[in-house]
Order: sequence, then C-alpha cells, then structure tokens
Amino acid sequence: MIKLGIPSKGRLMEDTFAWFAARGLTLARTGSDREYAAEVSGVDDVSLVLLSAGEIPREMAAGRIHLGVTGTDMVREKIPLWSEKVTPVAEMGFGHADLIIAVPNFWSDVETVDDLDAAAAAFRKEHGFRLRIATKYHRLVREYLQHHGVADYQLVDSQGATEGTVANLTAEAVADITSTGATLEANHLRMLSDGPILASQATLFVSKSADWADCDLSGFLEVLGLENTDIR
Repeated sequence: MIKLGIPSKGRLMEDTFAWFAARGLTLARTGSDREYAAEVSGVDDVSLVLLSAGEIPREMAAGRIHLGVTGTDMVREKIPLWSEKVTPVAEMGFGHADLIIAVPNFWSDVETVDDLDAAAAAFRKEHGFRLRIATKYHRLVREYLQHHGVADYQLVDSQGATEGTVANLTAEAVADITSTGATLEANHLRMLSDGPILASQATLFVSKSADWADCDLSGFLEVLGLENTDIR
C-alpha cells in the first residue's frame, strides 16, 4: 500500500485536500483536530499519513512514506543530496514563498550579495567577530553564500521571529522565508536585490528510498492525471 504524507494542519493541509479533490481524490481527517487520522477515497491501496511539513522530507528520505507533500525549501534544507533521495512529481501551485537574505534599511550601501561580502569583511575588522545572519535554513544559506564567495559571516540559529533578531541585536542580517515582504517591512528590513536564494512552493515528491515492490506508482499518478515518474 502506498503511504502518502501530507501536512497535518493549517492552510497547507486545506490546500492539499483541495488539490487532490480537484483530481478526483477525497482526503479527509477521520478524528478530531488533535487526532492524526485520515483517509483517502477515489483510489485503492493508498493510505494517508499526517505529519508536519518539516517531518515529511525526513520520512521520505528514510523510506517510511512513499510520497509526500511539502515545500521545496523543506526538502532541500532537510535532505542532504536531496535529489538522490526524492524526486519532484508535481508543483502544486500554492504555498509560494521565497527564501531571501535581508539587511537593515539603513545599510544604504548594501544592495547585493557582493555588497554583503564587503560589509561582512568590514564588520569583522571593526568589531572583531563575524557578521551574524539569523536563519533556520542553515544548509541552503551556507551553500548560497559559499557559492558567492562570502566568508566573514556566522549563521545564528533562529526557529521563530527571525525578522526580530536584528532589532533585538542578536543578528545583523536575516535569511528567511517571505511571501509578501510585510514582516520584513514592519521590521525595517529589505531583501538583497539579487533575488531569492530559492523560490519555494508546495510540491508532490516521490521517495526513492521507499519499498515500491507492492505499490502501483504509475496507477496512482494516472489517477491524478500525471505522467509516470522514474524513481531509479
């Protein structure tokens, strides 16, 4: 039986339900909001697993679920060498957000990542320690900054209210997900003009690690109106 992992609550869950419903599959919770039980109708031999969006990449990489719905950012952040563990099947058209780097508005001479590199070097020379960037996306941000040759920085872990770390003097810049930019603006921050590190959206992924011996992936994808996917 195919195990399909979907977000367990909130807008992501509702939009996932709607996406599958538009393709003839009904997903529904079978208990209270505190119970992680659900069912699927419209296709045989598929069971639902309700998980947080952050848990779904881990479960796919471990092969404990066959498919999962989560953000591109979650997969690329949480799974090392992600393309060897999962394959994207379909972008779902919701959950759009950009992973960006933002700096204080008063940094008038910092517009690009090259400017940030120069500012970081100057900051270290003046203060004796590396410029701090608050984020929960350590892998993606580190890879991006390394690619652009930025060296004099340190990543500060932030699992919530990342945009507030600059005002709280625990970081000099931030790297976080944004959809409208309103929170950045409210905290007097602006994103670098190079564009986002990653443009993310909810995506249906298939696990390469799961045991597919008794599962009909092609049949399931056909029900959804999707092309078959090679998971070798």
